[in-house]
Amino acid sequence: MDGIPFIKMNGLGNDFVIVDGRTHAVTIGAEAARRIAERRTGVGCDQLIVLERPRNRDAQAFMAIRNADGGESAACGNATRCVAALLMAESGGDEAVIETAAGLLLGRGEDAGIAVDMGAPRLGWRDIPLAEDVDTLHLSLAVEGAAVVADPAACSMGNPHATFFVPDVEAIDIAAIGPGLEHHALFPERANIGFAEVRARGRIRLRVWERGAGLTQACATGACAAVVNGVRRGLLDRNVECLLDGGPLMVEWRKADDHVVMTGPVAVAFTGILSPTLLDGGAP
Repeated sequence: MDGIPFIKMNGLGNDFVIVDGRTHAVTIGAEAARRIAERRTGVGCDQLIVLERPRNRDAQAFMAIRNADGGESAACGNATRCVAALLMAESGGDEAVIETAAGLLLGRGEDAGIAVDMGAPRLGWRDIPLAEDVDTLHLSLAVEGAAVVADPAACSMGNPHATFFVPDVEAIDIAAIGPGLEHHALFPERANIGFAEVRARGRIRLRVWERGAGLTQACATGACAAVVNGVRRGLLDRNVECLLDGGPLMVEWRKADDHVVMTGPVAVAFTGILSPTLLDGGAP
């Protein structure tokens, strides 16, 4: 197997290996994705992105997503912003339409970076999905020994999210409790777990344990979910600055059309070639 060119990009430190398979089809399975994502022996990334020919004629590319553990995901906000930037640079335009398993997403170039319309949140228990019919605004879910980590709200931004609103996000040992929450029986497809500290009606401090990737520098769909859940709880206004480990992301849940739009910077780190060793698992 020959090596495959890639671009390493990040959105607020949430990093991706992006491969273009639109001209020549590229197949990278779960095992190869795990090897590529490994930070000591691979390239290192939170998600592997493969661009494919779009199924929908209105889109410029289909974006396939694998998490660092090799599992597939239907949505990734920061990756969508990175891909939108690549497609706009390619076309010379200021908009890009990206097809994902969660639907079509529109990216635009803005003064503050790249904005992506993530569409409307899904709030029904089946749509998230949850394992049973419960109130998605107040899940009966607590963490043993951590009294302030309880009663999250849930929604889907193309992938499942649960947001805990806590008085001090820095006091939460997310690495310790994140895996158990991600794999909780209430989440049949696992879940991204957010911990949000409301500092003002237009500002939150947010950290997210990402499904299949762990604690990342930034999770854009997690930020979108936190704002949606915060508005539903009456804690936030509809335009919020989300302070993530990697920097600020602006999120607006528009009342006019129910869509969630997030805006922030993206950057190219480097380009390279994925070696056959990473792709087929053979000896170096």
